[in-house]
Amino acid sequence: MIRYAQERDLHTILEIYNDAIVNSTAVYDYTPHTIEDRRTWYKQKLEAGYPIIVFEEDDQIMGFATFGPFRAWPAYKYTIEHSVYVHKDHRRKGIGLHLLKEIIVIANEQKYATLVAGIDASNEASIKIHEGLGFIHSGTIKKAGYKFGRWLDLAFYQLDLQGPDQPTEP
Repeated sequence: MIRYAQERDLHTILEIYNDAIVNSTAVYDYTPHTIEDRRTWYKQKLEAGYPIIVFEEDDQIMGFATFGPFRAWPAYKYTIEHSVYVHKDHRRKGIGLHLLKEIIVIANEQKYATLVAGIDASNEASIKIHEGLGFIHSGTIKKAGYKFGRWLDLAFYQLDLQGPDQPTEP
């Protein structure tokens, strides 16, 4: 089942996210976050109207996804960047695909025009999933990060969404 996250889910979301920080190149960060960090993140997402969804089975959260602003300037208001994370014990079961499909539905409902994915260029599984859903490669930043003693390239993929009926400027 996919549902909106609740505050009681934050400990599991934190566990999933911190595992990605410590053991993967899915997050270009070095230091695990705290539960206070996640509470602040959760409140900021809700206040801004951005979704946080979880994939749950047998009362166990197996993954989560969200999106937020691509860049801070007002003209980017129709472009968002998403994040999808799956618990280490539940990868390769299609959970990330289900979460990503739901994020696309929500982004279309909220009338965004472009959904961006920043993917470590060595993450072939994630790239394949995104391409299968229609994302197109829009560029790679070489040496965008440094982690685990090596340079990391960041590949950007984008998906055109329905967008607003009448885009506006402030």
